[in-house]
Amino acid sequence: MNPTCPLCQPTTHETLWQDDFCRVVLLNDADYPAYCRVELLAHVKEMTDLPPPQRARMMKTVFAVEVALREVIHPDKINLASLGNKTPHVHWHVIPRFEHDKHFPNSHWGEVLRGGSPAQLDINDKKILIEKMGAHIECALKSK
Repeated sequence: MNPTCPLCQPTTHETLWQDDFCRVVLLNDADYPAYCRVELLAHVKEMTDLPPPQRARMMKTVFAVEVALREVIHPDKINLASLGNKTPHVHWHVIPRFEHDKHFPNSHWGEVLRGGSPAQLDINDKKILIEKMGAHIECALKSK
């Protein structure tokens, strides 16, 4: 744990799923309402600093989050990103993208191309997302 690292602190975001290894938070971005981040709980800088089984565990979680998002909100594309330049702590961005979002086809950090009015993640879809995400993660973590 690093006291200056924001990802080592209790999250200010809604936690959708968590175990003793990582957590999935909903960033609640106004332009990307189902934007999730998978955060390693331990303070580790790079994926290759993790032993191979833990790398696999992290990616199984990321992929399970992607599957749940695809099933529930039906995006046109999912963007996965692990940058960590500002926050050198292993975490993955899982960003549902739609052809009508304000950045598409650019990165959501890129140039704005149009006005955006994203559909908000309603309470029922969020509930289904949490259920499916938990089920997919648990299934993925049981597989070899």
